[in-house]
Formats: sequence, structure tokens, C-alpha cells
Amino acid sequence: MELLLKYFPNLTADQISKFEKLEELYQDWNLKINVVSRKDIDELYLRHVLHSLGIAKLIQFNPGTKLMDVGTGGGFPGIPLAIMFPECSFHLVDSIAKKLKVVSEVVEGLGLTNVKITHSRVEEIDDTYDFIISRAVAAMPTFVHWTKGKIAKQQNHDLKNGIIYLKGGDLSEELQDYKTATIYNLSDYFEEDFFETKKIVHLPLKYRG
Repeated sequence: MELLLKYFPNLTADQISKFEKLEELYQDWNLKINVVSRKDIDELYLRHVLHSLGIAKLIQFNPGTKLMDVGTGGGFPGIPLAIMFPECSFHLVDSIAKKLKVVSEVVEGLGLTNVKITHSRVEEIDDTYDFIISRAVAAMPTFVHWTKGKIAKQQNHDLKNGIIYLKGGDLSEELQDYKTATIYNLSDYFEEDFFETKKIVHLPLKYRG
């Protein structure tokens, strides 16, 4: 928790309470259904929660923003961002049911009312969103293909609607066809060694009606 407060000192009492509860819920559920590795559970706040909240350093979502977390896995980055932005709606999607069992239990345990969970392939989701967020579930060309036609027309932020993607390593080859993509280094926001190679990619996408 100290780690979160170091970078987000203005959290409300309710947000602090929810973030504190996260670890207990994940440890409990992870024993029943393994979705996060043992090492990662021990460093949950660094490797998962703070990593997810890197997006909150890049952009402050306005109330009413609609976001879809594709391939949410154990609920990242969607759950930490849903705690951070209680007035935004988050749609967490994954094709693996067992992971979503943990996600739904954590969401329920935290009393999050701004999260919807769907067991589906993203291609089958019929809705549009201001932003599609994810943590490295596929190479960008594949991800863009999956999420085609799911970006809302109305722009409500300085950052254009599109994909916000957490990824590590060298992205030059993967992004060579996406001239409008911008890469942000998480090491600019967080000083821990873990973030040295971690990045956020923002790829604006046009609405296709």
C-alpha cells in the first residue's frame, strides 16, 4: 500500500480500503484457482496493481468514460483502474472462464458496481468504448484486428479514443505499421527497477460506423 500512496497520495479513504482488500482477496482466491504466480502474489502491488495504474499516470479518465479490458486475466489492468475511476464503466472480457471466476469474486468482494464481466472472445462483443485497455495479450496487429469497430465516435479526452496497451520490451517491429502510435515509458512515472522496460502504447483509432 505504501507503494501506491507514494505515487497516488490523493486516494480517498474508500479507494485505500479497496486497494488494501485486494491482496487478501487475491491470496484467498489464488489458492483455489491459480491465476497469478506465487512470486507475483507476493509482489501484487508492484507487478500488477501499480503496473495497471501506470495508465492513470498517462490519462485521467473523465466521469462516464467507457472502457473495455481485453484478455483481463486475473483482472488487470481493469480492477485497479475501476477502483481509481469509480465514475467510469469497465467491461472486463476474457475467453478463459476459470480466470473470470476469480475476477468476479474479487469484484464482488470489493463491492465494485462499475465493472461488468463477460466470458467471451472480444470479437463477439457488440459495443463501442472510448478506450480499449489491455496488458500484452497479443501483438498489436492481432489486437487491432480483434477490436475493430469497437471504438466510440464521441471524443471526450485530449488523448484520442483508441487502444491503451501495457507492454514491455522492444516494440519497434510490432508497431512499424502504426505511425500514429505513441510509446510512453513507465520508468518516467515509477522509479522501481521492475518498470525499466515497461511501456504504455497509445494507438488512436477512428470510429468505423
